[in-house]
Amino acid sequence: MSAAAEQKQKIKTIVITRFDPDKDDGRRTEEYQVPVDEDWKVLDAINYIKDELDPSVSHRWSCRMAVCGSCGMMVNGEPTLTCKTALKDYPDRVEIEPLANFPVVRDLVVDLDGFMDKFKKVKPWIVRAKEEAAKEDFNEKGTYSQSPEQLATFKQFSMCINCMLCYSACPVVANEPEFLGPAAIALGHRYNLDSRDEGNDERNDIFRDEGTVFSCSFANECSEVCPKKVDPAGAVNQAKFGAVIDWAKGFVVPRGGK
Repeated sequence: MSAAAEQKQKIKTIVITRFDPDKDDGRRTEEYQVPVDEDWKVLDAINYIKDELDPSVSHRWSCRMAVCGSCGMMVNGEPTLTCKTALKDYPDRVEIEPLANFPVVRDLVVDLDGFMDKFKKVKPWIVRAKEEAAKEDFNEKGTYSQSPEQLATFKQFSMCINCMLCYSACPVVANEPEFLGPAAIALGHRYNLDSRDEGNDERNDIFRDEGTVFSCSFANECSEVCPKKVDPAGAVNQAKFGAVIDWAKGFVVPRGGK
């Protein structure tokens, strides 16, 4: 290593929460002394530990470009995307834990099965397009056109990368595990706003269920930690309004009526 490179490096203490279900009764911590570079992200320090100091450390990561959403962890108590967060912004002691409000599989890896069940519950697909594709020949029907203005209506809510930071930050998820949650609601709302979709009635029925949009206390923590500025808190509030309007309209125009 050159002298210039050595000058750029400094030692940070990285404290990682460890848990091996085959060996441990509960979570424990382990400290590592890591020589870090000036331009490192938090993920670089974890990868260094895995590659150079302790290959038994388990964590998820993939793209390193804040696109895949797989490297979300708690860093000094805050949910963050570790590939995006500069290590130099933290003090000399950095504590890294698995995302809060999720069962831990091993070390920094959490179980996302519960979220995937919630994700599927909101029907995250264009309902009409799916049904029509099965009924009609594509060459006769063609595609469903959409204007830039119609796209702009829901585009922000379609930028979610399922990093789960919003679930770790959400105080309602912490106290009510059955809560559908910000990312799932934002995704369902995204399809309710899509001009090509006709699944609003089904999703609004889901949104009015117990443990869904009306459980949200609007702490806004989910939007604060979102790395893609999706604003799930805004989506949840809009979904509340839409679910109420849908309910009220049912007294005037029966579903299926014009």
